[in-house]
Amino acid sequence: MLDQLKSYDAIIIGAGFSGLYQLHSLRDQLGLDTLVLEAGSDLGGTWFWNRYPGARCDSESHSYCYMFSEEIYKEWEWSERYPGPTEIRSYLNFVSKKLDLRKNIKFNTSVEKAHFIEDANQWEITTANGLVCRSTYLITAIGCISSANIPNIPGLEEFTGDWYHTGKWPHENVSFKDKRVGQIGTGSTGIQAAPVIAETAGHLHVFQRTPNYSVPARNAPLTKDFKEYVRDNYEEIKDLVQSTPNGHPFRISTSKVFDSNEDERNKVYEDAWEKGGLQFRATYQDLTTDKKANDTAADFLKSKIKSVVRDKKTAEALSEIDYPYAGKRPPIDTNYFETFNKENVSLVDVKKESILKITKDGIQTNQRHIPLDIIVFATGFDAITGKFFEMDIRGRNGVKLTDVWREGPKTYLGLQTPGFPNLFTITGPGSPSVLCNMPPCIEQHVEWISQCLEYMRANHIDTCEADESAATEWVKHVNEAAEATLLVTVPHSWYLGANVEGKPRVFMPYAGGMNRYRALCDDVVKKQYVGFKMKSKSNVINAVTPNKNQTFDVTNQIKTPGI
Repeated sequence: MLDQLKSYDAIIIGAGFSGLYQLHSLRDQLGLDTLVLEAGSDLGGTWFWNRYPGARCDSESHSYCYMFSEEIYKEWEWSERYPGPTEIRSYLNFVSKKLDLRKNIKFNTSVEKAHFIEDANQWEITTANGLVCRSTYLITAIGCISSANIPNIPGLEEFTGDWYHTGKWPHENVSFKDKRVGQIGTGSTGIQAAPVIAETAGHLHVFQRTPNYSVPARNAPLTKDFKEYVRDNYEEIKDLVQSTPNGHPFRISTSKVFDSNEDERNKVYEDAWEKGGLQFRATYQDLTTDKKANDTAADFLKSKIKSVVRDKKTAEALSEIDYPYAGKRPPIDTNYFETFNKENVSLVDVKKESILKITKDGIQTNQRHIPLDIIVFATGFDAITGKFFEMDIRGRNGVKLTDVWREGPKTYLGLQTPGFPNLFTITGPGSPSVLCNMPPCIEQHVEWISQCLEYMRANHIDTCEADESAATEWVKHVNEAAEATLLVTVPHSWYLGANVEGKPRVFMPYAGGMNRYRALCDDVVKKQYVGFKMKSKSNVINAVTPNKNQTFDVTNQIKTPGI
């Protein structure tokens, strides 16, 4: 029988990378009575739900892992350059077993409500399966891309075939053999899924609204020599991912595009294309800040699409990209463009042939009816804020988080929101999060939160809450950081929430670079948690508002944004 109204020191929502490390940090390092609530039937977070065909991490495996423990880092051996969901879940199970984490996790427990009870100075959490419990600290570890976005296309309820969303893929095998399949979406998930679906489908129709750049992943098994390099260079690799703007195990070039002539540039791009992966965007320092510089990379990638895809009309539709390369998160692929050379694959250009409705046996466009047995929605997520809005989170005086964030998320450092004491958000809006390799971001946030709670308990502080003016200043700084890049020039980007109907168009992640963000967070601690209101027995201990010239000087902080 589930416990009723049991109190904990801390409750963590989510058992993915964030929740597992936060549990270890609070339980084993601070000695706090800690509980993790997880909606899924097993751990894994994003990788519990994302099991779609072709699903694969786009960060290299030797950096897509925990680095807080040298022992754990050296004991685990990755098999591929870019791991898939099964291997990532195996890794997290290995870590969980090593640290004995499962005993503090309740699975199949979806949080419906989290209300701050001011008199008790506790958060009261209510779950879908009837559990009600309280905690002094509430920490969300819910991930940035965990709320599936299913577009509002009329007629879906009438469809008599099967339909799936890539972010909520069934655990049992889905067969596409000889089926007529319609895939809607050509973002990262669609680019990964299409080649695999096409292998067995009778016919695959790929519905494309926005064409996308993509660079080959060049995924392959890791060699014995590389595995030895990873084991022997833990400190070097850790320092690398923690000191680079995007948390990846490679540095961005210090050269600018027009420091090279055209032949030299094309050689650099060709080498990066052959090497594959996200390192393509690190070829030159100014690709993400200078449109003319970016055009050289964009033109190179468009020419690659046209050289791969044999049908000229299809090649033109796939390469008719109207935004800068890496203006959205740049996908990497395995034979995506080659897939359109197959006889059983067709591209439907939604800009010219719009979807009117879903029928009982297919999709009706403004030009024809396309019969389908299966529809796959590769339409992404209500990113960064979506999962928060699925819960009823209320702070002081019953104020709803949805109301506070109605015009866009308002946080301080992506860690806290004014009016919500002792609520900490791992990789929340306003932090680097999705602009980076996630595990280094997660580790930095977990360690910062743990250090903050340790400080509070040592100094008998009851509540920590973001100061209103500090949050206002931080949101302004987040916008200024984005405006220093080409990211804000892409109006249909999910970084702005543009993929979700009715969502406010606000740039949500911090584009100033993970290394700079880490330094800012460290500076806040050195200044006795400047910008946070800390109270003990109703007395304000610290409510220092940041001095812009001291902490948020955009000129000094943003020179080469880290995307």
